[in-house]
Amino acid sequence: MTKEEMVELANKASKEWLKEFPTPLETANQVPERYLEIFAKLVAEKERDECADLCEQYGFNNHCGTTTDVIANAIRARGEA
Repeated sequence: MTKEEMVELANKASKEWLKEFPTPLETANQVPERYLEIFAKLVAEKERDECADLCEQYGFNNHCGTTTDVIANAIRARGEA
């Protein structure tokens, strides 16, 4: 993931967290923990998507007969758990 992508996700996390804590007092008291939770979730989602995209890019059957589409879908499904 590039530095620019990380900054973009940090900005997105900031906007999400401000929706939850709109007043200055709430924001000041909740910034570190909740902001980091949101940011970590966004980073993990981006990484899962990139891994799944790589699987799909190499679309073939492995020695077990599992297609890379199945593997890519399993990677993406981890975010729904």
